[in-house]
Amino acid sequence: MMARSQQAPRLLLAILVVLVAVTYQAGKKTFISVHEVSMSGSYVSSAMQFVTSQFNKESDEQYNFRIVRVLKILKKVTDHMEYHLTLEMRRTTCQKLEAINCTFQEGELYKQIHCYFSVHAIPWFEKYKILNKTCNDG
Repeated sequence: MMARSQQAPRLLLAILVVLVAVTYQAGKKTFISVHEVSMSGSYVSSAMQFVTSQFNKESDEQYNFRIVRVLKILKKVTDHMEYHLTLEMRRTTCQKLEAINCTFQEGELYKQIHCYFSVHAIPWFEKYKILNKTCNDG
């Protein structure tokens, strides 16, 4: 009878230790997966449309830019998704308020850039946020 009464506090202590460990791990946002995905992957096109739109809204350029080539897409999954997009973009003939049938600029107005975007995504709620953006002349 005495041995059984001593096991209860040990069992409760073990349960407490496990709960503390699980809570600590949850706070660290342990990665479930990180892998390269294709443009046809789910929600990738939405993320690319978002970064293009945000880039053009925030840009001081008179003309919009459009993605020419996708160099790499990584998807990181934790309690949300993050897309890491490496893209080539070019200046188009469409000005800020235009967005249909935009061809690429040639000649004197030609400009191509390489951009890296890190995007926090909760695509099932259509929520995106750019965490990091770096663009260089290409």
